Amino acid sequence: MITFNSKELVQNFLSELPERSQEILIGRYGLGNSVKKHTLEAIGQKYGITRERVRQIENHSIKNIIKSDSFSNSEKYFNELLEIIESIGGIAAEKHLLEHLSNDNSEQNHIHFLFVVGNPFYKEKGDNNFDTRWYTDKKLAIEVIKALENVHNQFEGDQLVTESELLEIVRREARKIKARKEINDEQIKKWLTISKVINSNPFGEWGLVTSQNIKIRGIRSYAYLVVRQNGSPMHFKEVAKKINEHFGKNVHTATCHNELIKDQRFVLVGRGMYALSEWGYSQGIVRDVVMDILKKKGRMTKEEVVEGVLKERYVKENTVIVNLQNSDFFKKHKDGTYSVL
Repeated sequence: MITFNSKELVQNFLSELPERSQEILIGRYGLGNSVKKHTLEAIGQKYGITRERVRQIENHSIKNIIKSDSFSNSEKYFNELLEIIESIGGIAAEKHLLEHLSNDNSEQNHIHFLFVVGNPFYKEKGDNNFDTRWYTDKKLAIEVIKALENVHNQFEGDQLVTESELLEIVRREARKIKARKEINDEQIKKWLTISKVINSNPFGEWGLVTSQNIKIRGIRSYAYLVVRQNGSPMHFKEVAKKINEHFGKNVHTATCHNELIKDQRFVLVGRGMYALSEWGYSQGIVRDVVMDILKKKGRMTKEEVVEGVLKERYVKENTVIVNLQNSDFFKKHKDGTYSVL
């Protein structure tokens, strides 16, 4: 993503410092052969100084870099980073921003150091609702966070939305942002990386991270996502197979069947066939469904009853007709319609 050598640029900056200051910055930001970033405590123990003294040296060293000729001659490189952040929406989670710029951990550390010393790059530490993020416009950052908070408030429970539905929700909130006139879907996605409240599942559906449909727990949740993604009733053996294909979970078919039976989100709609209750299917055997339909609609023809049952059950038409002909429960009238006894 960047046209310059970030490691070479950082090395130029470090060369302006005394040896110990260089080593402390290299250790703190993972700028050497190791990409591991060391704590103030660990570095202090290495040099026999307090962690506060390490912090002082770090801050003093960064100030000296900013005052150096090397830094003054590097404006074009920082402008390039600035333009990249602007192009992705002006604000993004630190982890995703660095991954956007490079897939090499060492280079990511060097780019991160450039953000630390550069201007104008601002860092906001993460909290319970938002991840650590970088931005270039303080007013925009405040408005984006407010917009994301409004998006969070539109979710509850185990609600799921598609990515396109989520993008439309964010777009509506983005229109209220005065600090930025235009925003595209890719920039919105970068904004979403900041949120710790909502996330996506393996099928690209979004919801609260506390939802069992996002933070998936157990076979039932895997099964729910599989059937929901399929969009129509599935046999429990096929559900078990798809769980293995999508999630790499080796689920025994009998175990899957038992879990489906116990979960009210699923409705048995045929022999071994399960649908989601949220699709409008109801519990009970076919006869119960026929009775329920006739009680709600009144007298109906055989064809009307069959049509009504097939909307709620994954069965053959003849199965409905056989149940309808049970004179212990249903009465056939002279005009050919049926009713409940």
